[in-house]
Amino acid sequence: MFTIINDGQKVESTNYFDSVHAKRGLYFLSWNAGCARVLLPDSMIPQLTEMRTAHLVIVSRGPWTAKGGIDALELLFEDGSNSPYCLHMTMEQTDRSLPESDQGGGFVVAVWTRHGEQLRLPAKYRIVHTLPCLEPWVDQ
Repeated sequence: MFTIINDGQKVESTNYFDSVHAKRGLYFLSWNAGCARVLLPDSMIPQLTEMRTAHLVIVSRGPWTAKGGIDALELLFEDGSNSPYCLHMTMEQTDRSLPESDQGGGFVVAVWTRHGEQLRLPAKYRIVHTLPCLEPWVDQ
C-alpha cells in the first residue's frame, strides 16, 4: 500500500507516484483534514487542463454498473458545459469512505502530482443509485 504523510490538507510526502498503481495510470483519493486529495499519476497530468475549467467537484458514490455494480466514486469536475471532465474509481482507490451523513459537502478537492498541489476546488458529496451519474449538483 501507499505511505502518505500529511500536514493538514497538504501531502507532505508519499510513495504513490512511483508505485505500480501510478505507473498503471490509476488515480488514488486520499482524505485528510476536510480535503479529498486526488493523487494524479504522471501519465494523467495532461488531464489537468480539463480539470482546471471546473468551478466545483461533485463526488458521487454508488454502484458502478459497468464494473458489475461494485461500490465506486465519480468525481465530476463541473464547469457548466455539456461534457465536464469526470473520473471514476473503485473504493479500493481511496483510503476512506464518507458516511451518508456527510452528503451535501463542506470540503475541498485538491489535485496533487509529484510536483505538488496543482488545483483546489470546493466540493459536494452525494450518494446515488448508479454510476455513472454525470448529473449537475441540485441544491435540495
